[in-house]
Amino acid sequence: MSRIESKKPQNVVTRRRVFYLPGYDPFHPRRYRELYRKESLQQAEISGYEISISPRRGEGSYGWLVESTQDGLHTSTEIQVLVWQDIVKASMDQGIAGTYAQLARTAWVYIGSGALWRLMRLRKGPMIAALYPVVFLLGQLAIALLIGFGLYQALTQWVPEYMTMRLVFGLASIGVVVSVLKVFQRYDAKIFAYYLMHDYAFSAQSKGRNPAELEDRMRGFAKQIEDALRSDVDEVLIVGHSSGAHLGVSILADMVRAGCLANRTPTLSFLSLGQVVPMVSFLPDAARLRADLRLMGKQKEIQWVDVTAPGDGCAFALCDPVAVSGMTDAETTKPLVISAAFTQTLSADRWKALRWRFFRLHFQYLCAFDNVGDYDYFRITAGPLTLGQRFKDRSPSPSRKLDAVNRYVSEA
Repeated sequence: MSRIESKKPQNVVTRRRVFYLPGYDPFHPRRYRELYRKESLQQAEISGYEISISPRRGEGSYGWLVESTQDGLHTSTEIQVLVWQDIVKASMDQGIAGTYAQLARTAWVYIGSGALWRLMRLRKGPMIAALYPVVFLLGQLAIALLIGFGLYQALTQWVPEYMTMRLVFGLASIGVVVSVLKVFQRYDAKIFAYYLMHDYAFSAQSKGRNPAELEDRMRGFAKQIEDALRSDVDEVLIVGHSSGAHLGVSILADMVRAGCLANRTPTLSFLSLGQVVPMVSFLPDAARLRADLRLMGKQKEIQWVDVTAPGDGCAFALCDPVAVSGMTDAETTKPLVISAAFTQTLSADRWKALRWRFFRLHFQYLCAFDNVGDYDYFRITAGPLTLGQRFKDRSPSPSRKLDAVNRYVSEA
């Protein structure tokens, strides 16, 4: 049992509301319920506590109920997923030509703005992940063109040089190119080239500004959180994973500005996991997010803990999102940046099995750990301590990055 877990809380959390903000994900939120069910049972068996989930009924976002007894204390938790998968699906409906156009526009935004070179100074992993779809899509295009050109050369070698026949063969070769690209697209669920390209393009399309449709959805999320703060619970916990982390920053910053947190009874906490905040905050028109980061870094109403791991190649591991974005000042005290330390909290066999499964590792924060340390997703979301209580004696990671390397510091 860790140092944090061994201390008895002064105020026990008996009821909690959790709002989970997923990243850029087109799938139904039931996948998160099944992931939680499966992994929570594994973690409970490893750590020696009890946990069970059941369906949630009623209005509002999709979710489930959790009952857990940990350290002799019982906690009831209601978890809801703040869904925006319909927006994600719409942004992915680009077709082959549209995806290659996205590739060109996204590369221009990150390279032309200078953001790419500054992001490379933070972590290599996310930059490799960003280049991955570019390399694969261009490679697929090259293969398709080579096959089409080879077919054209073969056909024209055995027929008289009539312009009409060459035109027919040329059209046939173009059809072959398109067919080869469609085959690659059909199997993208195994290589994620199209998916990742759509992901990066979504942030780059407005150079860091949120689309109006997403801003409307975020206001709806804020309303659900406000309603929870008026309910009879001990803690309202917001969990933002991947791209959901910077959405959480902006949603909560808006609530702070609006004065929604005054005179509220439940503790409001924010847990960001595997964040990719710099991919947006380093873009020229992300002034809104940068202002939100500055506010969230110095506000007093919300405890903010940021968890990443160097083993996660898709996240900006141990990069303080406020500091590296250039948004610190004398009043900045948040977030608490800590590491999930995959190489230590996963057994040697499990780390070996997962090490090269980059997308699976990006979701490890939501899963069970063999050698669990201070960070335990199921103690945080279903245990008797608030996020602030659990980590009140935890020091930030000594290897966190605090240098402001962002070129753009304008704020909305």
